Amino acid sequence: MKKIGFLSFGHWNPSPQSGTRSAADVLHQTIDLAVAAEELGADGAYVRVHHFAQQLGSPFPLLAAMGAKTNRIELGTGVIDMRYENPLYMAEDAGSADLISGGRLQLGISRGSPEQVIDGWRHFGYAPAPGETEADMARRHAEVFLNVIEGKGFAQPNPRPMFPNPPGLLRLEPYSAGLRDRIWWGAASNATAEWAAKLGMNLQSSTLKVDENGKSFHVQQAEQIRAYRAAWKDAGHAREGRVSVSRSIFALVNDQDRMYFGRQGGQDQFGVIDQYRAVFGRSYADEPDRLIEQLQQDEAIAEADTLLLTVPNQLGVDYNAHLIESILTHVAPGLGWR
Repeated sequence: MKKIGFLSFGHWNPSPQSGTRSAADVLHQTIDLAVAAEELGADGAYVRVHHFAQQLGSPFPLLAAMGAKTNRIELGTGVIDMRYENPLYMAEDAGSADLISGGRLQLGISRGSPEQVIDGWRHFGYAPAPGETEADMARRHAEVFLNVIEGKGFAQPNPRPMFPNPPGLLRLEPYSAGLRDRIWWGAASNATAEWAAKLGMNLQSSTLKVDENGKSFHVQQAEQIRAYRAAWKDAGHAREGRVSVSRSIFALVNDQDRMYFGRQGGQDQFGVIDQYRAVFGRSYADEPDRLIEQLQQDEAIAEADTLLLTVPNQLGVDYNAHLIESILTHVAPGLGWR
């Protein structure tokens, strides 16, 4: 295990029991948690992106602010729903945020998850082309995004521009060199993982996967990772593709931890999501020594190079920093981190 970071779903709720009662609370606390995680030695600070929900929806202003307040930690998404995105405008936003952070963005993109509203992407002005599915549209938007962030000129310059142009076709600005190698695809199936590998995207595999053979979640996820790596090798890319997995992991080191998570854990769950049979990974919650033993049996964690810890952001910055520190101090060394 090379890197460990956190993944925040960015929930807020006006309930008096919530530590994040407004969007402003979540935004400021996410920045503060990124700063705290960097000080603790964590490698990454990632956020989920959802629309029409009381969760984080527009990632680039937040990523830019996180980048301005931190110096080393990777900053990412898991994932941006490409059904909703104008890939050219997104390329400009991503380039700006990446330059502010000094080239630390790790952008997870995907077809997205089940929505709060029916065909929400239509409200953003997008619709599948004739013969396309919404998943096809997401992949098409992704391919356009990947092409334009390579920095090659593609637009014919105006012969009478407001400002002098460099010679040749124009590219989108601001351009951030290296960003193309730091794009990840959130794959729910083996086939989309292989597609991502062919296009030279890193792989994000979450706590949910299409059930392809009835095996345990971590076994199916490990098979997906191996399929991805084989496709990457066949594609002949010059660099090595990165792979992340997400897990809900809680080290029980005090009474508060036991109160919140002492009854967590359990088994994988199988169900139906978006008309697909899916397998949902279990949570892990235990004393550190037993937690290490359990996680060492997780085949997908062993296959991946990056582990993202899903955090209960509504419990506040201080407590979530404690959760991250507990994993980094008491559990991560037993998994080979650092």
